[in-house]
Amino acid sequence: MNENETKQPETQDLREETAEAAPEVAEHDALGSLREQLAEAQQQTLYARAEVQNIRRRAEKDVSDARAYASTNFARDILSVADNLGRALQAIPADLREDDKMKGLVAGLEATGRELDSVLGRHGITKIAAMGETLDPNRHQAMLEMPSDAAPGTIVQEMQSGYMIKDRLLRPALVAVAKKPD
Repeated sequence: MNENETKQPETQDLREETAEAAPEVAEHDALGSLREQLAEAQQQTLYARAEVQNIRRRAEKDVSDARAYASTNFARDILSVADNLGRALQAIPADLREDDKMKGLVAGLEATGRELDSVLGRHGITKIAAMGETLDPNRHQAMLEMPSDAAPGTIVQEMQSGYMIKDRLLRPALVAVAKKPD
């Protein structure tokens, strides 16, 4: 036999083996492809669930914020009423406060002021402490600097009270801040 005759049967055997293995390889490739698709689908499902959960949390926070801060604009408007009432009480001279005819009026105005403060407090609106505090630009608005013996940056005068609604600034306190005397 020559060399070509011996190679032909070997080549024929190899072709037969390859033909038998081809369905197994194709089946293996299809299974691998399906596994990849399944893994991708599972990953997309996880992302979708996480996104839905994030949207739900955001919506709950938005609803909570809407409830907590819905009265913000109304509260700002009422603060001007509280300011005017406070100025009216401060404008009453001491001798009129002692006058029998005015005592009832003064007492009524003071009671109204206390009730207004109480109502604001029940709705989470609190007055910002200012006098003697160090200037906090997140809560106070410095309107001017005044020479003072107090430490520089200390609030020495409050021109208008500031208020918080829950943990948010409703209105900054308008203040004068101490500076070193010249």
